[in-house]
Amino acid sequence: MNQDPVDAAEDVAVTDDAAPGRAMRVAAALQAKGGDEFAKPGSIIEVKFVRGESLSLTASRLLALMILTAGGDAWEEKPHRMRKADIRRGHKGNERISDMLQELHRTLFAVDDRSWRGKKATTLFSLISSSREETEEDGGEAGWIEWVFTPDARKLIQASETYAVLNRQAVLGFRSNYALKLYEIGALRLHRRQATWKGDMAALRAALGIPPDVYTDFAQLRRKVLERAKAEIDQLAHFRVEWKEIRQGRKVTDIEFRFEPKDAPQLIATVDELERHSVGRRQLRIGEVEGVEVAMGIRSSAPTEPTAKSDDLVFPNGTISFGFDDLASIARREGGGWDIDLIAAAFRTQMGPRLEKVRGARLLKAWTGFCEGWTTRRGRA
Repeated sequence: MNQDPVDAAEDVAVTDDAAPGRAMRVAAALQAKGGDEFAKPGSIIEVKFVRGESLSLTASRLLALMILTAGGDAWEEKPHRMRKADIRRGHKGNERISDMLQELHRTLFAVDDRSWRGKKATTLFSLISSSREETEEDGGEAGWIEWVFTPDARKLIQASETYAVLNRQAVLGFRSNYALKLYEIGALRLHRRQATWKGDMAALRAALGIPPDVYTDFAQLRRKVLERAKAEIDQLAHFRVEWKEIRQGRKVTDIEFRFEPKDAPQLIATVDELERHSVGRRQLRIGEVEGVEVAMGIRSSAPTEPTAKSDDLVFPNGTISFGFDDLASIARREGGGWDIDLIAAAFRTQMGPRLEKVRGARLLKAWTGFCEGWTTRRGRA
């Protein structure tokens, strides 16, 4: 039986300090497979914004595309390149690309570290050390950008053993920067089999990049940040998010997010939603708050067409252990060590008659989410 490339990547042993961690091995495997999924290192997701600093939505999207493009080579000291046409969306000029690059250059991040004396310390750094943007273009579509990640960023990327598998279409579909950041945190937590995130108000602001002088009243923060983020995540992500407010008297002091994988039918609806035009998606969003500012976005590629093989894929009535390598490898990777045919039987029960109508890429997405949810709810075997 052929081994899934992500499984193969995770089987590679790290034998020296110069070798990349699991995050980069998985990133390389996903890049080789193609498609809309990519791995973002947990160390980059969990870096804190310096007080008063944060990335705009467009700069956050550009960073995600940079991580996707660099793939398993993001930790190496080398330039990475991307076409401007893959960044823009519906704009004739490229002037805003320069603004996004400048923003990435000047935004500072912080990580807990140790000094040369072994004392607790905080390291401040930027994510990219240099960038180059072509200014001579042919019809506005021939230009490229080039960048190099900073040594501190490469060190974090290289060492990261944790990662979140993100969906390109989902990343480019978010209209709230805070929703995008919470989506990354939720995807990372679910992959770690940790369904919750808890912190005080300072930790929440640091994690989401909320400036200290914005939304100082919690009721406003709830309405402008949390409710909008939940509406977008519930619509676009492979999981749902809820939160609990912890109070001392009348004051909210802490918040706890809980991330819950969607069941298979909900995942299929999400796959369909990601292919919907953003205008229609916004109109259909449940609980949408009026007045959401739609900032300039980054062009989303057309939905990846499934291969002929995956387009013909249907879920079998019997065992998936033989003749269904794609399904079996997903169950072994995401199913927490449980018997894969046991998981398959539960999947058939949940889907019921709808399973006969689902195939190809939509089936694989639903099956992956179901296996992830199985392990989250039941733990590892």
